[in-house]
Amino acid sequence: MTTQEFNNQLQSIEDLLFGFAMKLTKDKEKAKDLMQETLCRAFQHRNRFVTHTNFKAWITTIMRNNFINDYRKKKTRREVTNSSEELSHFVDTRITAPTGESSIMMKELQSMVRTLSNELQVAFNMYLKGYHYNEIAEATNVPIGTVKSRIYFARKKLRVTLKANYGMTSFNRA
Repeated sequence: MTTQEFNNQLQSIEDLLFGFAMKLTKDKEKAKDLMQETLCRAFQHRNRFVTHTNFKAWITTIMRNNFINDYRKKKTRREVTNSSEELSHFVDTRITAPTGESSIMMKELQSMVRTLSNELQVAFNMYLKGYHYNEIAEATNVPIGTVKSRIYFARKKLRVTLKANYGMTSFNRA
């Protein structure tokens, strides 16, 4: 679909689209935002529109999907924010100095990590340093799924080693 064809099709249903956006959002400003997002997406993907099919149905589906996706994002964001605010009073903000016991535990844990294969070690250590999966995948030149599985298997092997050596699955103290 050319830009001219897209504009011609859009002009004939623009008022209808805005009405649909108002019905979904029940707010004029939100409807304008939804309309703009929908038009941007539709224009960006206009080459996917099948000629001689229903343009109105195609673009309203894009609008409805945008609205649903935004609603889900906002709902999830609200839930995460609320739960973090509710739990904030549980967070202990005091900084404690490392004890001899914790230093020994860290050395033992680091030696356990060194027993892992090189692929597992690299992925696990980068993850511990705060790298995201996609950054690890890019740095190691492997797919993101491989990175996730390497980190999973590293954790699994460390749990087995902890269980075998100490009868526990983590260094957390009760």
